Amino acid sequence: MIWHKYELESTVMKASEALTLWKTENGIVKIDKNTIAIPIKSGDERKGYVFHGNGKLLLDTIVETEKGAIGEPVEKELEEPFLVLGNAEEIQQRFITASEEDLKIMGYESEQKFFAKTEELFDRFLGRGLIHEYGCCGKTGGFIFAFPNSGGKLDILITKGSKLVYKAADKVFVSNKRKVVLKTPKEVIVSSDQKYMIFKR
Repeated sequence: MIWHKYELESTVMKASEALTLWKTENGIVKIDKNTIAIPIKSGDERKGYVFHGNGKLLLDTIVETEKGAIGEPVEKELEEPFLVLGNAEEIQQRFITASEEDLKIMGYESEQKFFAKTEELFDRFLGRGLIHEYGCCGKTGGFIFAFPNSGGKLDILITKGSKLVYKAADKVFVSNKRKVVLKTPKEVIVSSDQKYMIFKR
């Protein structure tokens, strides 16, 4: 199926080793060995993947101020299918073709069942124009991650160099070097070089 020139490939892959998909001083996204995946392509180029296996998202969403730290980090077990766009060429070197047994281990009776689950996630992200809203991952690099949450929506993580945006149901966190904004249901914290302001909502 095709959305805005992106499409899923017809091959199911699996990770031949544990992989770190993204890592900076702000956080990490990693997956375990044998995670299964379907590549995403645009034209003849692979642009990303939909993964399903076991993994973890760790993210420092704490705002440091002169009076101490505000907020809590994100720690999320990645047990449901999630999407990533970016760095596909390096990732593909660590993947091999998956077998029927690999699919069964993840709870899929056939490739078609996995494709159906993948298309559902793919459509929720790309089909609603989010790739344009959060545009990244071109020749200059960057990543977009989309993680399903318990509320039936998507938590979005966008990274490019020192810039980071994380948008979840209960918070929005934006970081660019020393400038940080944290938005929660109760307040908005803006911090720059240890100086900060808090706005109650």
